[in-house]
Amino acid sequence: MIKLIVGLGNPGAEYTATRHNAGFWFVDALAQQCGASLTNQKNFHGFAARTRVAGQELWLLEPQTFMNRSGQSVVALARFYKILPDEILVVHDELDMLPGTAKLKRGGGSGGHNGLKDIAAHLTTPEFWRLRLGIGHPRTLQPAGSQQQVADFVLKPPRKEEQAQIDDAMSRSLDIVDLVVKGEMEKAMMRLHATPGK
Repeated sequence: MIKLIVGLGNPGAEYTATRHNAGFWFVDALAQQCGASLTNQKNFHGFAARTRVAGQELWLLEPQTFMNRSGQSVVALARFYKILPDEILVVHDELDMLPGTAKLKRGGGSGGHNGLKDIAAHLTTPEFWRLRLGIGHPRTLQPAGSQQQVADFVLKPPRKEEQAQIDDAMSRSLDIVDLVVKGEMEKAMMRLHATPGK
């Protein structure tokens, strides 16, 4: 069962609407759906809330450490409440998937995502669950300077039509949270991956 859902993003008003904050958007929407209020929890280096989903107790977390130090926040809460890596779901933006796409998976590499990389390092394992929200990829990438182009892309807001597609993927993902929290991952994946926009 999932006991902690982490949304990844960067703190600060200048980042709120940017693609890299898709994880924050998801946790904000889930908190609203649950009637939970995220509050600043200094011990956990982030905004957190305890709530209930599908009859299970669940923590929501938005690290406030900046993306590349997300693991510091995740491991602080997970250790305190004795939450294992496979009881954690990390929600993040995914460059390698189109807007409107959402995929659930366990483990794997970081795909160059600094938040995932840091969480895996702090947990000393990549075997946590991920909900990947597609944001697309800058089409003009060239081998030279490509890293900077990606950084610029993820730190800008999506275009209007992309935002609508991302919102739709988040809505479909929110519909499977009950299954995820109960640990019914196969059923959750079948439902999420079978929907339009996959």
